[in-house]
Amino acid sequence: MEPVSSSRDDSCPNVSFGTLLKATDCFSSTNLIGAGSFGSVYRGVLEVSGTTVAMKVIHLVCHGALKSFHVECEALKNIRHRNLLKILTVCSGSDYQENDVKALIYEFMDNGSLEWWLHPKATSSHHNGLPTKLNFIQRINISIGVASALDYLHHQCHIPIIHCDLKPSNILLDSEMVAHVGDFGLAKFLFGSSFDTAANQMSSVGFRGTIGYAPPEYGMGCEVSREGDIYSYGIRLLEMFIGLSPTDDTFRDNLTLHGFVAKALPK
Repeated sequence: MEPVSSSRDDSCPNVSFGTLLKATDCFSSTNLIGAGSFGSVYRGVLEVSGTTVAMKVIHLVCHGALKSFHVECEALKNIRHRNLLKILTVCSGSDYQENDVKALIYEFMDNGSLEWWLHPKATSSHHNGLPTKLNFIQRINISIGVASALDYLHHQCHIPIIHCDLKPSNILLDSEMVAHVGDFGLAKFLFGSSFDTAANQMSSVGFRGTIGYAPPEYGMGCEVSREGDIYSYGIRLLEMFIGLSPTDDTFRDNLTLHGFVAKALPK
């Protein structure tokens, strides 16, 4: 049984917009460490505790962003595992012009994302000073950590969770190079026979995943599944050991990462 750790620090109160501003030096570009479809991630230091954190500020003007925020909060509030990114608290309020502000505050991962290590040329300045190569044992241990997180989400949660976007940029590495799966904004809850309509509507955001990592059937409108997460895990595993992204320019004219490996290793 994997050791577990809380995914939500109940002793840490919700933070205000003013706290976000101070922690990130008014959302300075020098503190920007990542950006996605629904939000930007900043490095910040909480004034009271001096704790370095990662703050995901939601782009509420983007279609589906608010829904993604609620899904991530719902997914992270009850899950506990050492290979899942730990959420410390949230910001849910208004800025000084009374505009809504939503943000998720996470434990800061000293070694950035797996994406930064696999493809350093395509990364942000946060990678400066970090080594650019993972050794074989590190790759194995990271892969085992991600597999442990998936097993927990799929089979050990009270309500199973499908991650739906398992890619290197959503796998974070702490100071000891332990993998932590993050970004549950596209997650899907499997309610089985006791299907909860409201929660299902909340987690219904259309196509889930990222091109290259999402299984082909998702593009044809098929329901998300545990098998879909395993497909994404398999693509990421090939990427780790081959060194090529599934969207690399090498793959054109119907050649895929999976097909490339199959041809290279026919037996």
